[in-house]
Formats: sequence, C-alpha cells, structure tokens
Amino acid sequence: MSYEVIATLMFSTMMLMLLTGQRVFGAIGFVAVVAALLFYGDRGGYDLGFAAAMKLMKWYPLLTLPMFIFMGYVLSESKIADDLYRMFHVWMGGLRGGLAIGTIGLMVLISAMNGLSVAGMAIGATIALPELLKRGYDKRMVTGVIQAGSSLGILVPPSVVLVLYAMIARQPVGQLWLAGVIPGLMMAALFVLYIAVRCRLNPELGPVLSAEDRDMPRGEKLRLLRAGLLPIIIFAVMMVPFVNGWTSLVESSAIGALAAFVAAVLKGRMTKKVFENSVRNTLGITCMFMWIILAALAFGAVFDGLGAVKAIENLFTEQLHLSPWMILILMQLSFIVMGTFLDDTAMLVIVAPLYVPLVGALGFDLIWYGILYTITTQIAYMTPPFGYNLFLMRAMAPPEIRLRDIYASITPFVMVMVGALTLVMLFPQIALWLPEYVYGK
Repeated sequence: MSYEVIATLMFSTMMLMLLTGQRVFGAIGFVAVVAALLFYGDRGGYDLGFAAAMKLMKWYPLLTLPMFIFMGYVLSESKIADDLYRMFHVWMGGLRGGLAIGTIGLMVLISAMNGLSVAGMAIGATIALPELLKRGYDKRMVTGVIQAGSSLGILVPPSVVLVLYAMIARQPVGQLWLAGVIPGLMMAALFVLYIAVRCRLNPELGPVLSAEDRDMPRGEKLRLLRAGLLPIIIFAVMMVPFVNGWTSLVESSAIGALAAFVAAVLKGRMTKKVFENSVRNTLGITCMFMWIILAALAFGAVFDGLGAVKAIENLFTEQLHLSPWMILILMQLSFIVMGTFLDDTAMLVIVAPLYVPLVGALGFDLIWYGILYTITTQIAYMTPPFGYNLFLMRAMAPPEIRLRDIYASITPFVMVMVGALTLVMLFPQIALWLPEYVYGK
C-alpha cells in the first residue's frame, strides 16, 4: 500500500468518526491505535502507545497547564475579573466608544489571566454586553467587539493552545508565548483603532456616558483603579521573573497560581465554593488536554513513522510544483475551512502530524508558524456559517441579538485579523523578535 493511500485512509477515517459526534481524543486515538496494530503488529502497536504516554508524562513544561488554568479560574470565580470592567466603565466612559475600547482591554487582560477564549467570551457576554446595550451602544458593533476580543485568549500568553502546539511541534513553550505577545497586542491595538475611528465617524454607535453615570468621588475612582489593576500586578509578578531569566516557565506558572490564590484570600473572596469550582474546572480541562495530546502524539508517531509526511511533501513540491509560500497559504485556508465545524484544539491535533513536519521541511520557522496557526484559528472561530465563536455568542447573548446580527457583526473584525495575519506573514520578526531578544539575553 502506498504512503499516499495510507495517509488518505487515516485522515478520512478520522474525519468520518468526528462527523459521527465522537470526542476528538477518542476519534484520533482510535485511528492511531488501529493503524499501529495493523502496520506494526501487536508488540509494535503496544510499544507505540506506551511510548507516547511516557513522553507526555515526562514533558516537564506540561506542569504549566494546570497552574495557568487554576489561576484563571480563581480570578474568574472570585469575581476579581469583574473589577476590571467596572474600572474601564468609570475611567473610559467619557470617550466615544470608550466602553467598547475598554472591553477590548478587558479581553486582553482576561486572556493574560486564563489562556482560553471561552473564558473571555463568557465574561464579555455576561458582564460587558448587557452594560453596553443598556448604554445605547450599537448591538452589532458590540457583539463583534466581544467575539473579536475573546479570540485573543488563544494568542496572548499564557495561551493553553500554544502549550498544545508546543508539545506536538516539539518547540519551547516559553518562546511560543513570547512570540504571541507583540502580535496579540498589535491585533488588540488594531481593534481599538477601528472602534475609535468608526465611533468618531458615527458617534451614535458608541455614545459618551452621561455625567451621572461617571460622577463619583475621586477616592472611589482610585479604589476601582487599584482593584482593576490587581490582575495586571499578578501577571507582572508572574512574567517579569521569567522574562529576566530568574525563574523557569514552570516556576513562573506556580508563582502566578499562588499570587491569584493569595489575592482572592486577601480580598475575602476565596470561599469553599470558589475553591471547589476552580479545582474541579482545572482538573477537568487539564485532563481533557492531556488526553488530546496523548492521542495526537500516538497519531503523529504512526503517521510520520510510515513516511506519509514525506509522500505528501513530494506531492506538493515535485508533482504539483507548488512553491513553499503557496503551500503555506493553502494550509492557512484549510484551517479556515475546518474552523467552520471544529474548535482550535481539534484542528491542531488533526493536521499537526502533517503540517508541522511539512512546514519544517519547507524551511519555515516553527515558532513563527505556531503564531500563524493561532491567528488563522482566531479568524476561523468567527467565519460563517459555523464559526465556533458565532454559536458561543448565540448561546450567551440576550434575545434581542439575533443570529443575523451576530453574523453581520464580525465582518470588519475578520478583515482586521486578516490584515494582522498578513503583517505577521510578511514581517516574521513581529513574532520572532521578542523570543530572540529574551532567550538571546
């Protein structure tokens, strides 16, 4: 059987199982196990799965995963994240579109606290969206703001998705996180610029808050500022030692989790319920990601070991005569297509065994490609008809926001994200400068 036929059979079987509603790790792991037993026999198949499990257990940076997830849930469950929005509400309400701009700032900070886009979506839809609608903001614009802002959760460190990519691509997590900083902040700045320009041209989209809404004693304003800055302080306490080389990545993640826990205790918000919910959610998400990584490692070992990656590389370069850049663009387009029915994790583990070795063989930097993948996933999240974020927003939004409004809201933000993706593709140093500077130092 040729390598091309093997690759086609493995991918088609996996996609068929996913379409039947099977869990991602179950579908990928099943194909990996069956293929290993068929092509390597009983002993080889067992050894391959065992080796993947041991590789996962020995991967020291994986300890960062539960630490950062726990930190995010502590800050969310203890309502420390709510203080952020109240701070933006008071301090930015006097600007046209100020609350929408503040919501982008909120999403950046939530991303830095949690690393998951779902958390930003949940907080934005439940805290920010009702306030924005009540203050007379255009429902289509603010719906797009929350969807676009929440997508930053998988790019701004500590991104859980980049941890998964690092494991599959065998790249340093620290370098990937640092590579996401400047592109993430650049994208957030482009969102802010778009909101500011649009609200200046059409003030009715984001009206200035009335003096009554913003009128409060200066002492109260300063108290809100201090409360809102607490998550920023926690993030700085965690990241500054790592960036300066004083601590390892795992040690910094432990510092962040401990700092969030202490902050919740000092503010009197670390109740038994908050602690139980944080630990339970952390355990559930961590175990989910570990199963997915294990399945992806097993699948990749079979797929790569059979030489299927080399066969597909020859198909693109030798038979179809495509240039490396053309192949890269086709890869990004395939992510957008898959994003209509899969989430970011599923997309990565399905195509990583093919794309990551192929990208390396074509001569591209795998750290840079990790950022391209993440930005493209953000775009796929918001692409109709079945973008992941579109249906999350529909489930969380109030009744007056219809599915048609949600679809219409994302067009300008998708264009901004495509522009950011193009910039990172044309100028790789946007992503690579910071990790090269820090690790070089």
